[in-house]
Amino acid sequence: MSAAGPASFAFDPAAWDLEVDVAVAGGGACGVMTALRAARDPDLVVAVFERSVREGCNAAISSGSLAAGGTRFQREAGIEDSPARHAADILAASGDEEWAPVVRALCDVAPLLVEWLADELGYPVEIGADMPRAGMSVPRLHTDVGRLGGGRLMAHLRAALADLPNVAFVDEAPVVELVVEDGAVTGLVVEQNGERQRVRAGSVVLATDGFAAAPALMAEHCADLGTPFYGGVSSATGSALPWLASLGATFRNMGACLRSGLVVVDHGTRVSPALPFNGAVLLDAEGRRFVDEEAHGYSSMAGVLRDQPGERAAMVWDAEAMDATRHSEMMRDSLAAGAIRDLPDLPALAAALGVAPDAAAAALEPLPGRRALAAPYHLAWVTHGVLATQGGAVVDTTGRVLGPAGSPVPGLYAGGGTACGLAGPSSSGYSSGNGLLSAFGFGWIIGDHLAARG
Repeated sequence: MSAAGPASFAFDPAAWDLEVDVAVAGGGACGVMTALRAARDPDLVVAVFERSVREGCNAAISSGSLAAGGTRFQREAGIEDSPARHAADILAASGDEEWAPVVRALCDVAPLLVEWLADELGYPVEIGADMPRAGMSVPRLHTDVGRLGGGRLMAHLRAALADLPNVAFVDEAPVVELVVEDGAVTGLVVEQNGERQRVRAGSVVLATDGFAAAPALMAEHCADLGTPFYGGVSSATGSALPWLASLGATFRNMGACLRSGLVVVDHGTRVSPALPFNGAVLLDAEGRRFVDEEAHGYSSMAGVLRDQPGERAAMVWDAEAMDATRHSEMMRDSLAAGAIRDLPDLPALAAALGVAPDAAAAALEPLPGRRALAAPYHLAWVTHGVLATQGGAVVDTTGRVLGPAGSPVPGLYAGGGTACGLAGPSSSGYSSGNGLLSAFGFGWIIGDHLAARG
């Protein structure tokens, strides 16, 4: 993480090009949510500096599914849940009890966030009762009606931000430095049109994403993942890491990532995580079943595929499973890309797998309590990929960055991919929805904290 650290000198007031109350580095999920919540105080002037909307953010290319326990959408569907149950499920998967206060803080605000999106911002939310996930004791993924994904969600939030008179969203303006005076972060430096501008701020929020698109950092921290397909955005370069390191911030769980074992070989699209819960099976290169598909989340499954010959497997499902999942954004993308093969019967499936029909029939035998697949079949060869990193800066339950002595760095907050995520020390501890929970949740918490301070 060697790079230029923050500028550590005092500026003459005349040297500042702009002065705001809150400066947010990054206009993705965390940055936009921070601005929306902080701007509820009309006396706060908020500026969001985005590297490039054109390059995108991980939230925009995600499914847009929001995990929350105890919402009115769940109650209306007869689903009994709570923030405490949500947090318990995450901690059971991650085993990261040290991070429990942060997990609980995020789970506490998750239902408030989801209902606010629907009731105050008019976003079309529904409970994904048909979206089961490993480690999720009840359905708690909330999605948009029509399942159009994270791009729709981010467009909606940025439109809401544009309506606020005390917020400026500045695109093509990457943050390149922090400004530090007497140990406190007092501003940042942005680059626009080849020129640098110094922005003074009462509070600075780092929401610049993780480092999954930085090969050197991935080799340093995540070499054990091998050479997976990368399915995230190009802007996830870990730009905030050297700034934080220069301030003495501490980091944790840097080897953990959001992975996927559902990436379709030679296409880069993904199939639905709900397929295994609708009977889909995974077969190795010799046509043999090698795993209990329901026992793994899609991040954990990536590690299983990494250990397979050729680092791939054939996922096979039938018409019933297809009908249950085809409306998801991932399946629509895969179908449009021609990434899924349609096979009319068992002999055709066996030929596609390169095995005898009786071997294919044996491989499709359902595990106890599972249903049997029936022709016609669908097949996609899947491999492992990385979508985002989960390691990051240590923060407290209000998003303040903590220094080496455990005390907050004055003036500095972090969330989203910049802060430590919820997967624990291993990628297999990632639970579905954790990425957006951390991003939007910390944006909500930080924004509310700043608005309350005035």
